[in-house]
Amino acid sequence: MAIDINAPTFPESVADGTVATWHKKPGDAVKRDELIVDIETDKVVIEVLAEADGVIAEVVKNEGDTVLSNELLGRLNEGAAAAAPAAAASAPAAKAEAPAAVPAAGDDDQILSPAARKLAEENGINPSSITGTGKGGRVTKEDVVAAVEAKKNAPVAKPAATPASAPAMAVGDRVEKRVPMTRLRAKVAERLVEAQSNMAMLTTFNEVDMTEVMALRSKYKDLFEKSHNGVRLGFMSFFVKAATEALKRFPAVNASIDGSDIVYHGYADVGVAVSSDRGLVVPVLRNAESMSLAEIENGIATFGKKARDGKLSIDEMTGGTFTITNGGTFGSMMSTPIVNPPQAAILGMHNILQRPMAINGQVVIRPMMYLALSYDHRLIDGKEAVTFLVTIKNLLEDPARLLLDI
Repeated sequence: MAIDINAPTFPESVADGTVATWHKKPGDAVKRDELIVDIETDKVVIEVLAEADGVIAEVVKNEGDTVLSNELLGRLNEGAAAAAPAAAASAPAAKAEAPAAVPAAGDDDQILSPAARKLAEENGINPSSITGTGKGGRVTKEDVVAAVEAKKNAPVAKPAATPASAPAMAVGDRVEKRVPMTRLRAKVAERLVEAQSNMAMLTTFNEVDMTEVMALRSKYKDLFEKSHNGVRLGFMSFFVKAATEALKRFPAVNASIDGSDIVYHGYADVGVAVSSDRGLVVPVLRNAESMSLAEIENGIATFGKKARDGKLSIDEMTGGTFTITNGGTFGSMMSTPIVNPPQAAILGMHNILQRPMAINGQVVIRPMMYLALSYDHRLIDGKEAVTFLVTIKNLLEDPARLLLDI
C-alpha cells in the first residue's frame, strides 16, 4: 500500500519551507520512524520520519524545492522490500571467472629464462612487470637489463601531499563559488534590513565591574554543580536575572509596537542568542523572571546542545519579549546589536578584560565588561534606556541586590 510522505504542519509564523536533504532515494528500504527528509524553514530544520516499514517509491519534491504546509513530498510503499542492484547479482559470476585469468604459480618458468630470472632477482625486479620480447612473450636477459636501466633512471617518487598542505587552486587562479543562501540566513538578512528601515534604533553603552559576580561564581560553582545535578554556573544566568529584574522596573523595554498600539507584556520571555552551524539562532526562555539561576543555566545548556544537533523546535524559537546576545564568547570588545522586531530592545554582552580602574582614588585592576543596549527610540526614551542599563550594571556589581530585590 502506498503511503504519502507529506511536509509537516507549519505554524502560522512559518509560511513555507525548502527541501534541504533527502536521506533516502527511490528504491531504498526504510524502517518506521527512520529519517527520510529534512525540511528547512526560516527558523529550524524539521525532520520528516517514515510512518511505516517499506521502500521509497517516488520523490515528488526534490532538494531545493519550496513546499507548503502538509504538501506532498513523495510516496512510500508500505511493507515492500528493496530490490537488490542488478550488479550485485552478477558479481559472484564475475568473481568466479577471475581466477582463470591469473597465471598459476610456476607459469613464469615458461616465460622467463634462467639467466633473466637470476638478473631480475639480483636487482629486485618483479618479472611480471617486464614485457617480454622473446618468442611467445618470453622475457629475455636483454628485457631484464632494460628494466634495470629504467629503474635506475626513474625519478624518485615524492610522498603524496596531505590534504591540508595541498593547494586548493593554482597560484593566480581567481575562483568564485556561488551557493544559494539558506532560508535561515535569508530570513536573518530580511529582519536586519527590516529593523534598520522601520525602527528608530539607537545604542547606549556602559561598563560593568565583574569582580563580585566572578568571586561569587568561583566560591560556589562546585557546590552549585553538585547541588543541581551537574548544571554548571555560568555568567549568562546572572545577566538574565539582572535583565528580568530591570524589565520589571522599566516595562517599556519589555514592550512591543503593534500597529498604532503599544503591547506591554506581563512576563519576560528572554531570547538567548546561540551559535550553530546554520548561523545564529535565538531560542526563548519562557517566563524567565520566575526562573532560578539553575533553571536558566540548564535551559541555556539544553538550547546549546539542541542548536548544535539541529534539534530546536519552532516553538522554542518563536516569540520573545527581550533578547541577550554574548559576543564576548568570540572575543568581541564592543558592538551595536540589532533589535529583533517586534521586540523593543536587545542587550549585548562582551569580553571580560582586566583593566586599570580608579577606585576610591586608587588605580586597581578589575575585570571589566562593556555592555550595549540597542533600543527602539519610538517606544523607549533615552533616559529609560540609560537608566535600564545602569540598573543592570548595579545589580551585577552587587549581586546581593538580586536576592534582596533592591
